[in-house]
Amino acid sequence: MLETGIYVRVSTEEQAQEGFSIRAQEQKLKDFVKIKEWSIYKIYADEGISGKNITERPAINKMIKDIEKGHIKNVLVFKIDRLTRNTADLIRLIDLFNTYDCAFNSLTESIDTQSATGRMFIKIIGIFAEFERENISERSRLGFERKVREGYSLCTGLISYGYDRKKGEKVQTINERETVFVKEIFNMFVNQHMSYLDIAKNLNSRGIPTKANSVWHARTVKNVLTNCNYIGNVRYATKDEKRFFETKGVHTPIISKELYSQTQELIKKVSTKVYKKHPKENHYFSGVLTCGKCGEKLVVHGDYKKDKNGITIEGSYRCRNRLKKICNASDVRHKNTEKAFREYIDNIENFNALDEVQLIIRQEIKNQNLELIDNLHKDYKKLESKEKEVLSLYINEKVDFDNYMEIKKSIDKEKKQISSTLEQIEHLVDDEITIKKENIIKSLKENWELLTNAEKRQFLISFVENIKIINEKKENQREGTVKILDIEFSDC
Repeated sequence: MLETGIYVRVSTEEQAQEGFSIRAQEQKLKDFVKIKEWSIYKIYADEGISGKNITERPAINKMIKDIEKGHIKNVLVFKIDRLTRNTADLIRLIDLFNTYDCAFNSLTESIDTQSATGRMFIKIIGIFAEFERENISERSRLGFERKVREGYSLCTGLISYGYDRKKGEKVQTINERETVFVKEIFNMFVNQHMSYLDIAKNLNSRGIPTKANSVWHARTVKNVLTNCNYIGNVRYATKDEKRFFETKGVHTPIISKELYSQTQELIKKVSTKVYKKHPKENHYFSGVLTCGKCGEKLVVHGDYKKDKNGITIEGSYRCRNRLKKICNASDVRHKNTEKAFREYIDNIENFNALDEVQLIIRQEIKNQNLELIDNLHKDYKKLESKEKEVLSLYINEKVDFDNYMEIKKSIDKEKKQISSTLEQIEHLVDDEITIKKENIIKSLKENWELLTNAEKRQFLISFVENIKIINEKKENQREGTVKILDIEFSDC
């Protein structure tokens, strides 16, 4: 008897739309085997998997291995496109069948590859199957693009944090609880100068889950900060520069365009200034230094070298064009850069303008935090009202005790999270209220000496665009004289 491997496959969409189930295929193929008086070696089933390729289908790959081992001498499928929709894969499979003297039969198309006509026919069918798949893909792409141009978010993966979309609804709606944390994430990044990782740690420590009910990472925080959904826009094909576009959506925005624009500018600034080597704090000038000779950026050099006693040797900054051998500027030691920076700011006479900028920024932060506090109090009152409503339902026996306790537990958790957030933000507001101008830096030099390495780096990222520096070294001189030619402060 001919040892036959039955292969069945159905994608999730096909089963939902056509009722084209695995079980139905199996039964018809088993009946056909009985009629032919073959024997079934094994049934191989790939359920809920597309037929566009064979690399991601475990069952068909197991069948191929059994064919190569000589266990199967005949393959039976319900329809040719159950095997594959890709012409190249189909031809490869037919060649495999021929190599191992394995017949191939398709119940629906009545194909037998043991004949030349059958082999030709199977290739023709495969071409049409692939053509149809590409047509479906093209129609889907055009449909998705039209939907976005009309202002609707695709939500092909998870819907954006801060929004919900009910089944059957086209427009995403605001999730009031998550909206609080969306605003907080923007506030922590723009006003508190927290990194992606620090924001993630903050959210995780308070037990606030992501949309996927998972923990936060730096990448998920950045995804929130760069999501145009929050200003009422939608976008399409974010990974394809040629097809990408952004347009106005029909949903309600969560944050202002001004705050979003400020965030994107800060992200660009941080991404160009934060050097990727660690430790960042020890070389806080990295990212803002430019070569006094050619104008190219300086990068950290030699920060991981150690002497014979295992002590890390202090690093330096090197022009990137020197690495390309198109600039001969000498390296600048970190300690000499620090000295030159202090000398430069010693010669600046008026710091009033910088003080005024800091006062304005502090006031803006305070106003935004006060607005966030007000919204959090409103959310807390809503939860209290909901708590009373549920209690009333329980008293009137409209919900049982288990349901009541489950709802109450969920409300208590949300109240606790809001209380924790309020405590942190109110503490920040209290600190800002006590700040007076005379307590702010009298001079940048005095303030600089009091800052930690991390605070120095944050100051440079926030307030300095560029420091033009040069090491004037004479011939046969080991270390030259480091001078700062100019400091360009940011437009705050």
